[in-house]
Formats: sequence, C-alpha cells, structure tokens
Amino acid sequence: MEDIGIYEVSERYVDYLAPLAPHLFHNKRHGQKFSRKYIGVVLTVNDMDYFAPLSSFKDKHRKMKEGLDLIKLKDYAVINLNCMFPVPENQCTYVDISKVEDPSYRSLLRAEYREIRALSGRIRKSARNLYRHKIKNGTSTRLAARCNDFTVLETACKEFL
Repeated sequence: MEDIGIYEVSERYVDYLAPLAPHLFHNKRHGQKFSRKYIGVVLTVNDMDYFAPLSSFKDKHRKMKEGLDLIKLKDYAVINLNCMFPVPENQCTYVDISKVEDPSYRSLLRAEYREIRALSGRIRKSARNLYRHKIKNGTSTRLAARCNDFTVLETACKEFL
C-alpha cells in the first residue's frame, strides 16, 4: 500500500497477534460484548505493510514529547509507532471517510486524515528509523523496550492463514 490512509484491521488478526505483542492495544476486554474498531495508518517498513494504531488524544499527550515512537496529530489523535505491527493486506480495510454515518466521527476522521497527509513523510521516516533502532538494540534501550518485537511479528504475519 503506497498511499498513506486510514485503515481498519480485522479483529481476528489482532486476536491472533495479541499473545506475541505486549505493546499491541487490544480493543476488546475479556467479557466485553462489543469492541471499538482498530483504526490506524498502514505504511511500508522492511518491505512489509505495517499498521500503526491511532489513539484518541488525551490530556497526558499534552505533556508528552513527540519522538520516533509518538506522533501527535494536533489534539485529534496520536500515532503510536512503537505499537505498530506487520499486517497482511487482506486483513486491512480502507476506511472510506465519506461513508462514515456519524457526522462528528466523520469530521474527526477527516481532520486526522488531513494531519496524516501533512505529516506523511515524517511518519514514514520515523517508522523506518524506529524499526531499525528496535532491530539493532533489541530491548537494551528504553525506546526499544517500548516497541513490539518486529521480527517475531513479521514471522507470525507470514504464517497467518
């Protein structure tokens, strides 16, 4: 997927990866009837599609500094690159914002998408640099320790049926 956009990842795939990824946000808690959609951006890292989740902007994000693993989309959302994971193309669904029924959610997605497009070069560069940092350092730095194990997840992604 060349063009950066907003995608949803299947709950089945998230459930599959969850035991292997301590930094994977799971949107459905045990015993919870409904789950939120797993929304984020898909970009190419190490010749694979990687999904980087969007999180709602919270007060704590105002105090946090942006870095390789955190990109703020103004006060709309944040992209958690340390939580990114490889994803098969058939487990991603493009979010057609124009078809989102809730007008306030549609407006929020449009605002987030404008920021994603404006920052797309930085998002891609940070994702590549973070990936290289994690591969090189394992868990020996605080930054690397906050990341999913990309090598393990790439193997799992290739084995997913």
